[in-house]
Amino acid sequence: MNTDSTKPEEKGFFEKVKETIEHLWDGTKETAEEVKDKAADTIDDIKDKITSEKKVVTKKAVTAKKSVAAKTTKAVADVKAKAETKIKAVKAKAASTESKAEKSVARAKTKAAATVKNEKAKAQKTVAAVKAKSDDKIKAVKAKAKTAPAKTAAKKPATAK
Repeated sequence: MNTDSTKPEEKGFFEKVKETIEHLWDGTKETAEEVKDKAADTIDDIKDKITSEKKVVTKKAVTAKKSVAAKTTKAVADVKAKAETKIKAVKAKAASTESKAEKSVARAKTKAAATVKNEKAKAQKTVAAVKAKSDDKIKAVKAKAKTAPAKTAAKKPATAK
């Protein structure tokens, strides 16, 4: 009788456990590498989006600044033109009344000076208000530019999981 068996040799319990652990280990390593690659791709995508959004926000800020500056310049020019017109009108009125008594001339000059002073004060207030509005708009655009990239970066990793 032959004691050699023709059946394949059965593996022991520990050999089966060892093979199972090796299989799980290999699968975990592959999964970890895939996750690492996907995370790197996602980070690159986020960086590209942030860069492009910063460019757009910067362009908008520059455009808004130019627009506000143009409006401010136009408002100042309008106020100055109105003040000059009023000054000319008051001076013309004063010139026509020169033939009257010196009291009338003195009153007219005093009135012209007060009107000019009031118009200049109004013009300065208008200019200050327009400049304040333009500064507020510029600050708002800059603040929005600073917060927009942070919001995008915070939203993207949540969807990458």
